[in-house]
Amino acid sequence: MLTAEEKTIAKECLRMALDAGAQKARVTLSKSVMDLVSTLNGEVDKITGCYDRSITISIFADGRYGSFSTNKLSRTSLRDFIAGAVETVKMLAPDPCRVLPSPERKVKDALTGDELGLRDPAYDGMSAEKRRETALACALGSREGEGWKLISEEGEYSDSQYWAYLVDTEGLEALHNETSFEYWTEATIEDDKGDKYTGNWWEAAPLLKDFHPGECGANALRQAVAQIGPKPLESGKYNMVIDRDVASKVISPIIASLNANSIQQGNSFLGGSLGKQVFPQGMNLMDTPRIPGEAGSRCFDSEGVATSDRPIIENGVVKNYFVNSYMAAKTGLEPTLEDAIRPTLQPWHPWTGNPVGKEEIMRQCGSGILVTEFNGGNSNPATGDFSYGIQGFFFRDGKPVHPVSEVLVTGNFKSLWAGLLAAGDDARRCMVKLVPTLAFKDVDFSG
Repeated sequence: MLTAEEKTIAKECLRMALDAGAQKARVTLSKSVMDLVSTLNGEVDKITGCYDRSITISIFADGRYGSFSTNKLSRTSLRDFIAGAVETVKMLAPDPCRVLPSPERKVKDALTGDELGLRDPAYDGMSAEKRRETALACALGSREGEGWKLISEEGEYSDSQYWAYLVDTEGLEALHNETSFEYWTEATIEDDKGDKYTGNWWEAAPLLKDFHPGECGANALRQAVAQIGPKPLESGKYNMVIDRDVASKVISPIIASLNANSIQQGNSFLGGSLGKQVFPQGMNLMDTPRIPGEAGSRCFDSEGVATSDRPIIENGVVKNYFVNSYMAAKTGLEPTLEDAIRPTLQPWHPWTGNPVGKEEIMRQCGSGILVTEFNGGNSNPATGDFSYGIQGFFFRDGKPVHPVSEVLVTGNFKSLWAGLLAAGDDARRCMVKLVPTLAFKDVDFSG
C-alpha cells in the first residue's frame, strides 16, 4: 500500500519547492509492484519481480516551468534535487501559459483511491506458487492437427498493483489505486510445407473474479491455424470489417487529432472541426472514464482535473477537443481534459434484433475483407491519409473463404468513416479503448 510516510514526503516536496523559490508546484508520487511468470513450451522459463517508486515534480517559478523526476526519496536527496530543479527552471525562457488548473476543475472525490473499485483484495492472497500454477494451467502443451503441429508456445502471467498520489500547492490531494491480472500467450505452428504461422491472445482485468485466461492458448492456436494457406488478393474496393481486437487502429488517430497540442501545431486533420459535422450520424464516440471495476477508469488526469462522462463525437459532430491547462492558456480554447481516458465507440447498425458482433456484421456485409491484424504502415496526422499492411481473410456470404496476407489498405480517415456500415456491440471490456467490430464500404485494398 501507499504509506502515510510516503504521502508526507510528497507533501514535503511542495514545501521544499516553495522554500527554494518556486511560486507553485505539483507532485506526483507513483508506486508499482509487479510479479511475472513466463513459460516456454509448457514449462516455467522465467520468474520476475518488479518494484518501482518515483516522484515527479512540476515547478512553476518566476513565470517559467519545468518537470523533473527522481526515484531517490530520502528527504536529503529530495531537498538537493528540488533546489537544483528550481534553479534550472529559473534559467529557462519565460512561459506564462504554464499554470495549474483552476480550483473548480480539480478532482474532489478521489481521497481513498478506491472510489472506482479497481483494487482487488484478492491480490493480497497471491503467492509465488499460485502465480506459477496459473501460468502453467494456461499452457497448451503439445498439440497437432490435420496438416499442422505446434512448434512453440510462449506465455506470460503477471499481476500488479499501482498507486498514483497527486498533490499541489493549491490544496489538491488525489489518490488512485488499482490492481491488474493479465495473461498473454503466443502460439507458433508449422504446416506440412514447413511454413510457420503465429497467433496470440491476451486477457486482463483489475479484479480476479473477472479474469478468465483459460482459453488464451486455444484462441492463439486457433488464430495461427486459420492463417494456413493464404491466397493473393486482387486489388480493388471491398467492404472492410475490422475485428474488435484491432479496431482501435482507426480510432486512435482521430483522438490524437482532437488534441489541442496537435491542432495548435497545425498537425491535425481535425483542426477547426469543433461543433461541425465531420463524421456520419451513426458515429458516437464517448469518453466514459468512471466505469467501476474496469481497466483504464480514472477519477482524474495527470493535472488532477476531475474526469466525467462526455461526448467526443456525437451523431458525427465533434463535441470536444482535449485541452489541458497549458494549451487552454496558449490557444484560448476552453480547458477540458488532457486526453481521452476511456474512449467508447457506441454501437450503431441499421439492423434490429439481437446484439451485433463480428459474425452478424460479416453476414450483413455479404463479402469483403476481414482485418484481424495491422502490420506496420503509417498515417499522416495533418491530412488523415493512411496506408497500413493488413492480415486477415477474404469472406463471401458472410463466411471466411481464405486467409490473405501481404495486403495494403489505403485511404483517408474522413472518407473511411463516411462509409461506416456498422459498429457492433462486442467491444472487449479488458481494453482501455472500448471499440467494437467495425464495418466500412468501398475501401481500397492492394494485393
